[in-house]
Amino acid sequence: MGPPLKLFKNQKYQELKQECIKDSKLFCDPTFLPENDSLFYNRLLPGKVVWKRPQDICDDPRLIVGNISNHRLIQGRLGHKPIISAFSCLAVQESHWTKTIPNHKEQEWDPRKPDKYAGIFRFRFWHFGEWTEVVIDDLLPTINGDLVFSFSTSMNEFWNALLEKAYAKLLGCYEALDGLTITDIIVDFTGTLAETVDMQKGRYTELVEEKYKLFGELYKTFTKGGLICCSIESPNQEEQEVETDWGLLKGHTYTMTDICKIRLGERLVEVFSAEKLYMVRLRNPLGRQEWSGPWSEISEEWQQLTAADRKNLGLIMSDDGEFWMSLEDFCRNFHKLNVCRNVNNPIFGRKELESVLGCWTVDDDPLMNRSGGCYNNRDTFLQNPQYIFTVPEDGHKVIMSLQQKDLRTYRRMGRPDNYIIGFELFKNERRVKIMMVEMNRKFRLHHLYIQERAGTSTYIDTRTVFLSKYLKKGNYVLVPTMFQHGRTSEFLLRIFSEVPVQLRELTLDMPKMSCWNLARGYPKVVTQITVHSAEGLEKKYANETVNPYLVIKCGKEEVRSPVQKNTVHAIFDTQAIFYRRTTDIPIIVQVWNSRKFCDQFLGQVTLDADPSDCRDLKSLYLRKKGGPTAKVKQGHISFKVISSDDLTEL
Repeated sequence: MGPPLKLFKNQKYQELKQECIKDSKLFCDPTFLPENDSLFYNRLLPGKVVWKRPQDICDDPRLIVGNISNHRLIQGRLGHKPIISAFSCLAVQESHWTKTIPNHKEQEWDPRKPDKYAGIFRFRFWHFGEWTEVVIDDLLPTINGDLVFSFSTSMNEFWNALLEKAYAKLLGCYEALDGLTITDIIVDFTGTLAETVDMQKGRYTELVEEKYKLFGELYKTFTKGGLICCSIESPNQEEQEVETDWGLLKGHTYTMTDICKIRLGERLVEVFSAEKLYMVRLRNPLGRQEWSGPWSEISEEWQQLTAADRKNLGLIMSDDGEFWMSLEDFCRNFHKLNVCRNVNNPIFGRKELESVLGCWTVDDDPLMNRSGGCYNNRDTFLQNPQYIFTVPEDGHKVIMSLQQKDLRTYRRMGRPDNYIIGFELFKNERRVKIMMVEMNRKFRLHHLYIQERAGTSTYIDTRTVFLSKYLKKGNYVLVPTMFQHGRTSEFLLRIFSEVPVQLRELTLDMPKMSCWNLARGYPKVVTQITVHSAEGLEKKYANETVNPYLVIKCGKEEVRSPVQKNTVHAIFDTQAIFYRRTTDIPIIVQVWNSRKFCDQFLGQVTLDADPSDCRDLKSLYLRKKGGPTAKVKQGHISFKVISSDDLTEL
């Protein structure tokens, strides 16, 4: 079973359709009337607008003519350019467009059964975390008989015009489509998770390893049902749609329709002086201005392949406007890449996507206030919602996406479309924060002392901000914020990774009062310990391999660090936090050597960690088991301890 479906305006398609058929009438949607308010917020369209049904525009109207991907889509006099590109991208993957246009054959006109046509259609959108079905009538705005917004070169095909109308209804009116990015639209059509890649910043033409890593990600995304499009930056409005030396258009979005790594046979290896070809196939939604460089239809490379060669290698073009490029030329010519990953289904039972709905709220009680503003508001920043997630292994790419509630439907009331939002990994000097924190943290952060910054997102008034980064193993706390504090709004937080990250919210400020912990003794001291390194460790034999790791204990609770491979000078930067009933319960830091059959104890330190102790970086020699006076062993650890009587200080 799929996810639950929300009915927009609580309109039930089948019931409305059957009612119209029973009464022998065509549906007219009372919630999205054929009038100016459905077009614009506060302005009029010059010229006389007439709302017409497809049967009044052409003979033999169809929802889809032939194959949905084989027809070019045109931007009308008021069409929204990114939506044409999004339509073209949507048509690449059948699994996506059949979800957006459900039961399309059942919705199709049937000239043999005209009495079964009711002028009603339905489309589905991924709207702020929910699949939402939108019902519309088939009345479309025209001037002088021509559609005002998008239309198809197959003049009796209407899927895109009707889909655009349903989308406009969902957002409030046709004008609401202005300002949306292509990734916003694709995400709403498919529920994918979008990432924008700066091709020049990535230096893919210079860094060979990064180029092939990018190819691997694109190949995996495409084969899993993701959608990919790309564009060439236009420095100013005058250069929009200007042709480059190789026939590509600036400021224009191209859709990726295939990607492959080809192994050449013996004859072709001699021809091309290469054993493999890394190729991408792109499509111009307008069906013109194709690539004229290497591997284009007029190129020397293409002419050296026979028709059989092209078929055997998979280098086929099934549509007008399609062309092949090498990976090298692709990276060299395009500036921006939009990668929309298909994240709807878990892979082999593993969740690749974690998502949660949250909100920024205002409360007079500082401990209940959840709208603290950006990091510039140091006194209130940590009052924002906080979410912790765990990266279980090094070297995995994690994509974090923060989407705010779309306010377009409130524009007529003077509300802004978007607030300024953003977030940040704790490494740089800027903005909303994600923090690498204690391995065992269960409660909210209250002050920032040792947390490591690891990156930053943009901070802007777009609907969605994201950050894509390879993260090290450990815990991270994500703090989504608006730029200004004291405002209320909803948000959707999504985190994608090929390894489960276990996203969860931190809601409590400190351990709860209960009969159980009162009987055992309610915590009086909170202690944060960061072990930076263990150096000069014991090595019995010159060729012995030492793989050290830490065990940090406090009473019955313990935290174990990752194992460091083959070193006697290990850098850990491992953090732990403990809520202690008394400082008589010491904190013990042990160093162990990970071995195949039986781990080896290398030494430990025992700490009182009193609130009055110095908070600076310290270094202590390792000792045998038995407390702070036990015999000294080889090696020492560097660490920092912060203890406080205020349980909400850390």
